[in-house]
Amino acid sequence: MNNRVLALLALLVAAGIFIGYVHPTWTGSIAETNVAIASDNAALAAANAYKARQAQLVTERDAIDPDNLARLTTFLPDSVDNVGLILDLNALAARSGFALSSIDVSSNSMGQGSAPANGGLSDASISSIGSIDLSLSAVGTYGALARFLDGVERSERLLDVRSLSVTGSNSGVYSYQMTLRIYWLR
Repeated sequence: MNNRVLALLALLVAAGIFIGYVHPTWTGSIAETNVAIASDNAALAAANAYKARQAQLVTERDAIDPDNLARLTTFLPDSVDNVGLILDLNALAARSGFALSSIDVSSNSMGQGSAPANGGLSDASISSIGSIDLSLSAVGTYGALARFLDGVERSERLLDVRSLSVTGSNSGVYSYQMTLRIYWLR
């Protein structure tokens, strides 16, 4: 009978330890730790996928011809570079026989104000593109204007002629007011 009481007492102590310590620990802090480990494993897998994608993109970028990459950087640069663009436009005007009398730079934020025609660009690409408007005043003949606009059209830099107004003259030399928009990556 003593053996039965001792066995029953051992069973009750084991049940008490399970209910009082093992079960709360297993469902409480150990479960939370397992959730944290699963979350960390998911983050580690995402980081590994990111590193693999980054390595793939670096390989693809390195496969691009450096001359084409330089042309792309010129087409849509990382910064505005107002001074360089104004110097290029002034040199183009001089080659065209066109005399620029004033240049005014005003910033313009893409995607704000009136709805711009985005040419099918997604909202994410619009937010990463900035633009600057250049207002030009110039004097010259119609032929000089045509050569200047042809040079703007053939420019390696992305430029839009937003507006053009002509003031007539009897001498064949006209006054022009135009607005050009340049684009850059933010």
